[in-house]
Amino acid sequence: MAFERDITELTMIPKNEWQDQELAFYHSNLKQMAAYLNSEGVSMHHEIIKEIENRGGMKKLNQ
Repeated sequence: MAFERDITELTMIPKNEWQDQELAFYHSNLKQMAAYLNSEGVSMHHEIIKEIENRGGMKKLNQ
């Protein structure tokens, strides 16, 4: 897997400009921590999920 940009850097970039592997990586991490996320983290995770869906879902990202 290619090196992902830091989440702090990515918060300054629109989700539609994130690389597929960044979306998949942070979706996986946030999903595992979902019970511990505050409202800002939950909102970010929802935005990531929406962008993944806009790109055709996880299967498309993993191709």
